[in-house]
Amino acid sequence: MPLVGYLSTLSEPQVAPQLAAFRRGLGQTGFAEGRDIEIIYRWAEGQYQRLPAMAAELVNRPVSLILAQAPPAALAAKAATANIPIVFVVGFDPVGGGLVTDLNRPGGNATGMTLISHVLGQKRLELLRDLSPKAATVAMLVNPLSPDTAVEIRSIQSVASTLGFQLAMFNAATPAEIDKAFDDIVKKRPDALLIGTDPFFLNQRMQIVKRASQLPVPTVYPFRDYATAGGLLSYGTNIANSYRQAGIYAGRILKGANPAELPVMQPTTFELVINLKAASALHIDIPRTLHARSDEVIE
Repeated sequence: MPLVGYLSTLSEPQVAPQLAAFRRGLGQTGFAEGRDIEIIYRWAEGQYQRLPAMAAELVNRPVSLILAQAPPAALAAKAATANIPIVFVVGFDPVGGGLVTDLNRPGGNATGMTLISHVLGQKRLELLRDLSPKAATVAMLVNPLSPDTAVEIRSIQSVASTLGFQLAMFNAATPAEIDKAFDDIVKKRPDALLIGTDPFFLNQRMQIVKRASQLPVPTVYPFRDYATAGGLLSYGTNIANSYRQAGIYAGRILKGANPAELPVMQPTTFELVINLKAASALHIDIPRTLHARSDEVIE
């Protein structure tokens, strides 16, 4: 029975929907966990320094394939093996990040899905402008340890001045640092808040949403999970669908497909989710035009 390594940057309870979607994708290619394959799970729980050892452990088993969840896990898996196939789900550019040489023909042992989250940051800034037309200063929470943070910041800075925003960056890589960052944000008194796409933040979304809800300003988040946790508004890729596609790719590779010839897939649809209960608590009026464009409204 083939062994599949599931290398996650996050923790199991926080990624249950993604894991379920991955299993559905495997099922579409005829694989069921426990019947046709065995999956070995390794959870870094937001502690990125644990990933290289976890990746090496999976390689030494050895597994037949590694599913790498988020950029830190993908980079650790890529560094650990040049032979075992890797299917990744990442938010950054896989070419610029060194995972593949070309999106259409990856050319190595890795392929998968990109959520293009760093590009969507520009759209999130535009949504902040819709929510708060007079906003001047936007605070942004980022993780300095994340491999895609620098790219995300550059992408957002390129459009911030065009929209008339002054960006103020706040770093956090631990739960304690998140609280410290929010204490500093309160002192800065920004007009709006943007949450970076780092997977550790997704793991800590309840903490982040709670602290953001105490600010009397609009906050835009990168994924639907934040809005369902009580956040005001999110805009991003349907993550579950990307993990389902990753499961399909994993199944195809287990059947003999070459990852070097499987194009990296990019999303074609994006979700705008608005939490009206959060808007009411913050005394924020959602513009009718924004409401009309939403894909989901939580009341």
